[in-house]
Amino acid sequence: MPSRMLPVPAEFVGVRADTALARMTGLSRARVQAIIAAGDVTQAGRRLHKADPLAAEGLVTLYWEEVDRLAVHPVDVPELRIVHLDDDIVIVDKPVGVVAHPATSWTGPTVLGVLASRGISVARSGPPERQGIVHRLDVGTSGLMIVARSEPAYSVLKRMFREHTVRKTYHAVVHGLPDPTTGTIDAPIGRLPRADWKFGVVAGGRPSVTHYRTLEAFPLGTLVEVRLETGRTHQIRVHMSAVHHPLVGDPLYGGDMALAERLGLPRQWLHAVRLEFDHPVTGEPMRVESEPPEDLRRALALLRDPSGAVPPAA
Repeated sequence: MPSRMLPVPAEFVGVRADTALARMTGLSRARVQAIIAAGDVTQAGRRLHKADPLAAEGLVTLYWEEVDRLAVHPVDVPELRIVHLDDDIVIVDKPVGVVAHPATSWTGPTVLGVLASRGISVARSGPPERQGIVHRLDVGTSGLMIVARSEPAYSVLKRMFREHTVRKTYHAVVHGLPDPTTGTIDAPIGRLPRADWKFGVVAGGRPSVTHYRTLEAFPLGTLVEVRLETGRTHQIRVHMSAVHHPLVGDPLYGGDMALAERLGLPRQWLHAVRLEFDHPVTGEPMRVESEPPEDLRRALALLRDPSGAVPPAA
């Protein structure tokens, strides 16, 4: 059976094995628990149980049949645009349908695969299938993403994201009109106990803060600007759903798909429009922006004019 040997990042030392390894490998926690229960996870020659804390010393060895699925396969996606490229970082404008890095549950294109196909190297730090990745966007979310190319950039960017000094701004269309029209959602996010592929506001979850403001209101929804202080999985989708304004086109978190179908929208209306940060090596102030892609622009035009007079795509 194929195996992988993983170093234990500092942030996972002392964390229970099933939780840490799920995040380190991209597998679901239930899948990791099954692998552990089969006796196929060891550290320093000792079999681990799911609640055992990971130690700082000694690689963790996992045996499972999907390991080969985590290789980075070079495949280009012409729609993925390089916004900025230097020796230390690359900023991409990710289209919908592309994930950041390989995962056992995904067989489609990845940002790392596109970069490899174009001969753009990335940092070697991080798990093998996530090398250079310092933050991610969902497969159904488009927009701006940074990948580290040098080791110093990787280290500094990880710290910057951890300390929330990278300013991340999104545009989203939500159901209804948020009240108040500008506000902050401060609520902990964690996996739901009986649906570990889904997240929610839960007691004991990780601290999560989302700021939003209304940009434009329509009869059938509202365009909002969202700024994240934290970067939890599905954070915008979870928080907006928690205040009863789920994203249009997001059935997982309560979006009405009848409206999405009227708008011709096969995914959530969510786009990472802006990144602001100091360059991790030079210290130069960076600000990059991205316009929403055609599917989101057309849906927005229909919201502005429900009669259906949609202008041609730009």
